[in-house]
Amino acid sequence: MRKTPNIILISTDQQRGDCIGPEGRGVRTPHIDSIGANGVRFSTCITPHPMCQAARGSILTGKLPYSHGVRDNGRDLDEALAEAGLGGTFSRAGYDTHFIGKAHLSSQQTFAPTGRPECYKSAKDFAPDCSGRYMGFDNVQMMLRPHHHTQWYAPDEALHYEYWLDQDGRGQERWDRAKDRLAPETAHFQAWRSGLEAEWHSSPWIGDRAVEMIEANGDRPLMAWVSFPDPHPPFLSPKPWCDMYGPDEVTIAKHLELDLDSRPWWHRAFVEDRAKPIKQGSEHNAGGVDWGQKGELTEQALRDITAIYFGMISSVDHEVGRILEALRQAGELDNTYVIFISDHGEWLGDHGLLLKGPMLYDGLLRVPCLIRGPEVPAGRVIDDPVNTVDVLATACDMAGLAAPEGHGRSWRGLWDGTESRDFALSEYEVDSQRSAVDMDLMTVRSGRYRMSVDTRTETGELYDMQEDPEERINRFDDPDYRRIRAEHRDMIRARPDDTIPVAPRVGWH
Repeated sequence: MRKTPNIILISTDQQRGDCIGPEGRGVRTPHIDSIGANGVRFSTCITPHPMCQAARGSILTGKLPYSHGVRDNGRDLDEALAEAGLGGTFSRAGYDTHFIGKAHLSSQQTFAPTGRPECYKSAKDFAPDCSGRYMGFDNVQMMLRPHHHTQWYAPDEALHYEYWLDQDGRGQERWDRAKDRLAPETAHFQAWRSGLEAEWHSSPWIGDRAVEMIEANGDRPLMAWVSFPDPHPPFLSPKPWCDMYGPDEVTIAKHLELDLDSRPWWHRAFVEDRAKPIKQGSEHNAGGVDWGQKGELTEQALRDITAIYFGMISSVDHEVGRILEALRQAGELDNTYVIFISDHGEWLGDHGLLLKGPMLYDGLLRVPCLIRGPEVPAGRVIDDPVNTVDVLATACDMAGLAAPEGHGRSWRGLWDGTESRDFALSEYEVDSQRSAVDMDLMTVRSGRYRMSVDTRTETGELYDMQEDPEERINRFDDPDYRRIRAEHRDMIRARPDDTIPVAPRVGWH
């Protein structure tokens, strides 16, 4: 009789789809790559949303953002929808469910306390050893402040990582030391070599917790979401990872021009708004720095940023290797489905842009996606467009469980040849309170094209990813592409009519 399989989902934050070994940019990720070498890699996997909370809500629930209500950061997921999702489904099926790392399934910087552990204003209401239940997961070890654009607040405004960092009362010192910039200096304020020793950074902490979970597992099968906050900005990495890539050896964006005149109206509106002074308060802008700005993006600055970004990814890859080895040592690797994804990508200099926003170029839209496990064929690369909203349905299929109703579909049919996919969807309600413009931005990625449309104004952009992979020529208003535009508009309209009202805005992030 076949043993019940484990499911381990490993995710990163803001990792581009082209930033793994097989994509050819020179990023060294041997352990992540091994998941695809021993299983399947999806070369055209997109995020359902370019912002953390909404994308993670879709991974959790298997629903597109307009159907779980979190259409942007700062809007909280209904806990009943969360409970029906990934953790809750497997918990009810008898799995030992864990969440480790950055959740961001609820808003952190809020206008008022929300009563949730991830809220800065509410974390003090939860005991230091509080372990769950949260968003359907029975066991959680999380971070309140996963990135260094936030200020440090001493416990009890803390979750598991911050308590660990402050174990001897030196949390503030360590948090500040992470911002110490080691030589050689970089040419951009968003990137530096961190002065904090590697063992105190978040990636090893998460790796340690994941290995401990595997080693301590009993008779129940595991379902775990292991969530690394890197390589999200600000881009900082400790030794040895910060020195792993020289600025002159990295492959940087090919098209660095901020070519706003050939783009839809919202590109300029967003860029010009982001250049204004800090809007969202010191809570999220440590040291009075507006970490949401790109600054001057010279070629040298971009080389420095890219080198640190690659180092952050290689640091996570090292921890992925430790997790795979722990499974092997426990005799569970061949009985475990390991899925690796990111929540969304990063512009990283494409079209003169840095960070993220409503311009869904391939670097932001496409994410890594690999799976290995029992009966998954080895060494397959599948080009059909898929979406991380498929994770829940795929995990349920692999475990022999009925998936909750949603938009995701199992990937099994793609690797066994019984189905194919024509397109994948992404959606984003952009609101001027947070992001300068008001839009309903709907995006479709087919095998050859990417089209994004603001359905309020019916303006948009259309790119031929085969002939124009750098997305330089907007074909949306080109009469020769009228048929292609209509076909892709029909793909967007094919989305199920199951939207719900947008969740109230409770904060910024």
